[in-house]
Amino acid sequence: MTAPRNSSRRLRSLRYSSEKMEGTGSWDVLEWTKLDPASWSSSFSNLDCLLDSERITFECCGVILINTGEVGTLLLTNFRILFLSEGTRDPLPLGTIPLVAIEKFNKMVLKAQSSRHHSAKNPPKRLLQVTGKDMRIIVYGFRPGTKQVKLLTLLFLYISAFLFEAYMVLLDSIGVILQRRSLVDALLRCSNPERVWDLYAFTCGPSKFGNTNPKERLLDEYFRLLGKSSSRASMNMIEDGSFAVSNDFWRITDLNSNYNLCQTYPFALMVPKSISDEELTQASTFRAKCRLPVISWCHPGSGAVIARSSQPLVGLMMNMRSNFDEKLVASFCTQLSGNKGAPRKLYIADARPRKNALANGAMGGGSESSSNYLQSEIVFFGIDNIHAMRESFSRLRDYLDMHGTTSSDGTSSFLRHGGWTWGGGNLSSMSASVSLLGESGWLSHIQSILAGVAWIAARVAMESASVLVHCSDGWDRTTQLVSLACLLLDPYYRTFAGFQALIEKDWLAFGHPFSDRIGMPNVAGSGSFELPIQSSSASSFPSSPVRQTSGSAASQSPGSSHGLNNYAPIFLQWVDCVSQLMRMYPCAFEFSPTFLVDFTDCLLSCRFGNFLCNSEKEREECGISEASGCLWAYLTDLRSFGGASHAHCNPLYDPSKYNGPLLPPAAALAPTLWPQFHLRWACPVEPDAAETEVQCRAMSIKHLEMKKGKEEAERKIDALSSTVESLSEELRKERNISRAARESAKRAIKERGVISRALQSLGCKVNFTKNGECTLEVEEGPQKCSHSIPQKQKDVAESFSSVSEEKVCEALLCPLRAREGTCRWPDAGCCAQTGSQFVGLKANFEAFDKLSIYDSYFTAE
Repeated sequence: MTAPRNSSRRLRSLRYSSEKMEGTGSWDVLEWTKLDPASWSSSFSNLDCLLDSERITFECCGVILINTGEVGTLLLTNFRILFLSEGTRDPLPLGTIPLVAIEKFNKMVLKAQSSRHHSAKNPPKRLLQVTGKDMRIIVYGFRPGTKQVKLLTLLFLYISAFLFEAYMVLLDSIGVILQRRSLVDALLRCSNPERVWDLYAFTCGPSKFGNTNPKERLLDEYFRLLGKSSSRASMNMIEDGSFAVSNDFWRITDLNSNYNLCQTYPFALMVPKSISDEELTQASTFRAKCRLPVISWCHPGSGAVIARSSQPLVGLMMNMRSNFDEKLVASFCTQLSGNKGAPRKLYIADARPRKNALANGAMGGGSESSSNYLQSEIVFFGIDNIHAMRESFSRLRDYLDMHGTTSSDGTSSFLRHGGWTWGGGNLSSMSASVSLLGESGWLSHIQSILAGVAWIAARVAMESASVLVHCSDGWDRTTQLVSLACLLLDPYYRTFAGFQALIEKDWLAFGHPFSDRIGMPNVAGSGSFELPIQSSSASSFPSSPVRQTSGSAASQSPGSSHGLNNYAPIFLQWVDCVSQLMRMYPCAFEFSPTFLVDFTDCLLSCRFGNFLCNSEKEREECGISEASGCLWAYLTDLRSFGGASHAHCNPLYDPSKYNGPLLPPAAALAPTLWPQFHLRWACPVEPDAAETEVQCRAMSIKHLEMKKGKEEAERKIDALSSTVESLSEELRKERNISRAARESAKRAIKERGVISRALQSLGCKVNFTKNGECTLEVEEGPQKCSHSIPQKQKDVAESFSSVSEEKVCEALLCPLRAREGTCRWPDAGCCAQTGSQFVGLKANFEAFDKLSIYDSYFTAE
């Protein structure tokens, strides 16, 4: 049995799908086995794709992934659903999803369309639809295998064909129901843990991705904002409270170190220096959830700040006031530098629509009045609440599933098998699709958030004004606006380290309820998030499974997060806004869209503990940082293998060009779908179609390689140049020595000629041989004495002086001198005569040697 090899095997309707699958044998083998967790299946226990401490609990062979028509094996582990391709046994990304990333799943029954006579041969198909929090909808198809047929083959001998077929249909239906029910039960147990400790993050443990204390990183970020970057936080500093440093305007207070002031705020708060801790305590009572106004970011030059809080408790008549709150808010309006001490302006940005803010007054909330807060102006951004965002996200997922190339519905996509195509000229279908996208409202919400963020950044950067941002509770829309404004104003937050610091400060430390918004268990236990289960029966495949969400309320548990209306993709919406800014400023961010996708997947999977629980207090009570791994350490480890060429790094990043605030104009705030995230499941070709980034990354890698080669060549050239220079210097020295030797040789030749002529004028003849020997001949009468004088590094005068100092110098020139030194004719007196002549010759030579001999005295020979 093999998986379908091309997209033509994907079928247009379930009836055709059933027939084709039966024809190819894809439905023939299905074996469902419940495994003991202590003893895995030997065939799958050694898979390379399994993570540390990941164990297989169930397996099912012969499952069909309806989205793509592929056949494979479905494995259920304590962390995820693994769908392995038939034959290769490689995980298919579309069919593999972490358990915590499942929003809901439905049991569906598809009744085959067949004639009355053949209805017994076509039993209903049992399907399981899994809806993920990451924009995908997966449909698995189940059918009983041939095992039951083998057991009941003998019955055919005793039962008629018609009765046998009906009996087999009944057994098949029962088998499918039991198999699918087993999977649903297993999913409920694995994907809905009763306690936060039952998550895979704690089963795996810290491993090699240890998590340092996030409190230290928060203090380090505070120190950076206050201009105290030289200070480094430590656990000793946190324990003894010595982190309360300050600058001219702001200070860090430990008033909330035990979370007595506000349970959803961090242990350390940055507040105005002029406000005491007692005044802060009084001011907190005037804000919802005691989330008083505190500083999130301050401009290092102008002194402007971005502050955050929850709504004020002004009441229905909007007449409640607090002097402590008004004084605290007014302290954000420090004097403008270089403007004769004029106070700066304060903007109070309410993220809600005005009508919603007024409606909150009935429950004791409301909004500020500019008459009570001096130098202030109230602005409403009109951003909807979490319920509207949840519905918008669901409609967007519905749109993508309907019109995607890998839709869970094989008949509703406009882009499949040439039935409904964009190129077919069907303008009505195009208009309907665009209308559905607009009706989802997702892009409109993104635009509203971006417009508010751009407005805040412009007020701070251009007017040096301070801005106080709040919504109702101050942990959803407020967090989105404040963190995005910091991202625009501070280039540090557009780096890897800064992006981590921004999320840990504004999202984690300031108490965004991740467990409630993403749908994870919290420290309260007893399953705060329960997956809704739906059952549906239809004669044909539903046009879009997502459109059944209206009927899910009846099946939701009263204690579920959905039932409490707390689930909302607030953080996913923020990440989408970051991707829109990256699209507008592709060279301003150190990280790439791929990094955002991988980061979001890690968050939704709950593989690491960074985003568990609802507040810093809860994470500290659970000891999350010590008991689980760190997402940031994992991402850093991934980048360490690729360096600057890793997929998480932006090859276009230019920090020198974008070293200041980003102030996008209103005309540029036109968001589009984020292809890498929104379209990766419904239209997997589209994200890959953005191959410009891939090609750019390849070119960047080649550029780095060429740059390294150039640097290496330059180093070799420098080494060769230095070698050539040293050799040239040595050659110059050798040339100088050679030139001096030639000049010395020329002088020696001339002097030799001069001396030779001088000696010849005295009656001596000097012969110089080629081998350097000198022969002196003295002619006296008929006899001639010839002696060989060895050539040394002495001039001729020294040679003669050395001879004259010896005792035998008188017989040296005697023609009768024997070889042994005796005279053959001692009585002739020749030796004395010769000696006297030599003495005279020596005296003449010494006198001649004292003369100055110039080259111009003699002519060339």
